[in-house]
Amino acid sequence: MRKLQTQGVHHITLTGADRETSIDFWEGVLGMPFIFDQPNLDNPKEGHLYFDPGDGRLITVFTNEDRKPEPSRTPTDIGCVHHVAFSVSQATFRQAVERLDERGIKHSGPKDRGFMDSIYFKDPLGFLIELASYRFEPPFGCSHADVMIAAHRIRVAAGDYNIAEVHLADAIEQLVERRQGSLSDDRTPQNPYLSRKPE
Repeated sequence: MRKLQTQGVHHITLTGADRETSIDFWEGVLGMPFIFDQPNLDNPKEGHLYFDPGDGRLITVFTNEDRKPEPSRTPTDIGCVHHVAFSVSQATFRQAVERLDERGIKHSGPKDRGFMDSIYFKDPLGFLIELASYRFEPPFGCSHADVMIAAHRIRVAAGDYNIAEVHLADAIEQLVERRQGSLSDDRTPQNPYLSRKPE
C-alpha cells in the first residue's frame, strides 16, 4: 500500500451566486486578480471563474445568474469547510480593521494566535474568510511549516499551552544551526561585552 503524495493546494472551488458578486468580492475586496473565465465543464448552466490569491495557486467559483447572495453563515457541520485563510503581510494586516470598517464589513477584530495574527469576516454568501499574517519569516531555505514543527516540539518539551513567539525564535535559531555550517567550534550563546583579561 502506497500514499498519493500531495505537493500543495492546487485550487479550491466554491459555489458562488451571480458572476458580479464573485468578481466584486474576490478581486474588488481581496485584490485577487481575475485570471480565467470559462463555463463549468460539468454543468454548462454555470460559469467558472478563476482568481489568483497571490501565490499563483487558484481560487475558483462556480456562478449562476439565477442564484442570489445569501449572507447567512454557511454550514459548519461535520464534513463542511469551516473557513479559508489567506496570507497577508503585516502591513496589510495592520490596515485590515480600517479597510473593512470603511466598507461596513463586520469582522472579529484582530485575534492573537501566538504565531500569527488573524481577523475573520464573511463573504457576501456567508462563507467565513480569515486574513492571517505570520509573525515570523522562516530562515532561508526553510518553510513556515519547518518553523512550526520545530516550534511545536519546543512548546511541548516546555509544557506550554500554545506556540508563542519565544518558541518561534528558538525554532528559527535551531533551524539555522542545523542548516548552515560554521567555522566556529563552539556555537553556543556568547557574551562579547564581558571584559577579557589579556593572556
